[in-house]
Amino acid sequence: MSSATRTSTFLKNVLLNGVGRYVCQLQRVTLQFCKNRGDSKEMRDFIEKDLVDFARNNPGIVVYLQPKRHKRPYFRAEYLNGAKIDFAADNYTRDELGRWLQHLRTRSGVQIQRLRKPYHTDYVSIQGEWTPFTNLPTELNVTEFPNEELSRVVNRQPTATQLVLEMAEKQRVRSSESDGTVSGKLQSDT
Repeated sequence: MSSATRTSTFLKNVLLNGVGRYVCQLQRVTLQFCKNRGDSKEMRDFIEKDLVDFARNNPGIVVYLQPKRHKRPYFRAEYLNGAKIDFAADNYTRDELGRWLQHLRTRSGVQIQRLRKPYHTDYVSIQGEWTPFTNLPTELNVTEFPNEELSRVVNRQPTATQLVLEMAEKQRVRSSESDGTVSGKLQSDT
C-alpha cells in the first residue's frame, strides 16, 4: 500500500493510557477452530498447551473458544474502543500463534497508520521545535573547523572523583589536627 492511499495521523495514546495505571485495551479474544481439519492442528495444540497460561496471566481478557466444523482457524480480537481484528491462523505454528496473541494483547486497537511527525503537541510554539542547536552562539556559523580553541576540553566543574578526593583530604586533615591537639594537651598535663 502506498503512502498516498494510507491514512496519516499524529502520534497519540488511547485516553492517556499509562498516565495513571495501565489498562489493557484488548477486551476479548475468540479462537475459532475445527476439531478434525488438519489446518487446525496447530491451533488445537496451542489451545491445549499454551492458552491456559495466557488466560491465567491475563485475567482481564476474556477468551472464547468456538469449535466449528469444517471451518478454517482464525483469531478475532475485540478492543475497548470497539475495533475488531480478524485474521486466519491456518498457516502458523503453535509458537507463532502465541506471539500473535501477545501482539494483539499489546496493541491498542487503533488502526495502524502512517505518522505525519514523530512528535505532537496541542500547544504549538511560534518559535518552532527546540533542538540542541537552538541556542548555540552564532559565531560558530562562520568558524572553520577543526578549530584549536574549540577543540580544547573545558572542565568547569570538578568531577565526582575529584570531589571525593577533596572530601577525603579535608577529613584526613581534620583528624590529624584533632589528634595533635588532644595529644598536645595530654603531654602538657603530665
